[in-house]
Amino acid sequence: MKRSFLTFLSCCFLTLPAFSASVVASVNGTPITDTDITARTTLMNKQGKTSTDNRKQALQNIIDDNVKLTYASNFGAVPDDEDVEKELKKLNLGDLSASEKAMAKSAMKADIAWQIVVARTVLPTIEVSKEDIAAEKSELAREHGLPIEMTIVRLVDIPADVATKLTKPKSCDAAIKMAEDLGGVPQKFTAVQYELSEDIRKRVVDLPKLTWSPVVDRSVLLVCSTKKTDEYGKLDEIIKQNAMYKQAMFIADQQLKQLRRKAVIVINDDRYEL
Repeated sequence: MKRSFLTFLSCCFLTLPAFSASVVASVNGTPITDTDITARTTLMNKQGKTSTDNRKQALQNIIDDNVKLTYASNFGAVPDDEDVEKELKKLNLGDLSASEKAMAKSAMKADIAWQIVVARTVLPTIEVSKEDIAAEKSELAREHGLPIEMTIVRLVDIPADVATKLTKPKSCDAAIKMAEDLGGVPQKFTAVQYELSEDIRKRVVDLPKLTWSPVVDRSVLLVCSTKKTDEYGKLDEIIKQNAMYKQAMFIADQQLKQLRRKAVIVINDDRYEL
């Protein structure tokens, strides 16, 4: 009898953890457990997303997923499981536990749903001016370079007194001869702007043609000519789409904050206060 009683206790003890997942919060009545947060944290780590407090951020992400899906359901914008699975495979998350896979599906479903909502309700309201495109293009040129082919003359190891004797040439050949006459060994090369190293690109991006640059590290540069590549023709449309997307996501983030305020969020654990 004693042995049977101990066996009974042992069985009860072993099965307890299945029912002991701590509910740390809820959103619109949906419970969020420690297990959910652990699964989400693991996913964040696999995607290289870290923060000073991953578990708190994981809870915030789970709440946002619920809010997004609830809102998206009003527009019939919740994707089916097949589409979710297809997108998940692209992430190559590796082996996942059952709880991690369920969390990954939920996160992906919310992400796709939110993108659909933004595309339907926010993007159509965005307008991008020519000035906006020009500003974006200028920033892109400085930071990453444009699909513009540039022929450049570079003169290195140039003494300061020699640099002062460089005048505006009439042509690229004249610039090379001028540099050679002053005892220099000019280098002429052609490259697409975005292929240039960052330091050279930033020195030539706004440099007028056939004008010597200021001396930097005992070197000067001169742009002989520029030529737009075939890619350049598509650039305005790409920049416009990117600018529209950035504005749309900013508005969507503000909208998500409002939806979050309206949601019924209950935090049961002080460690997770948002």
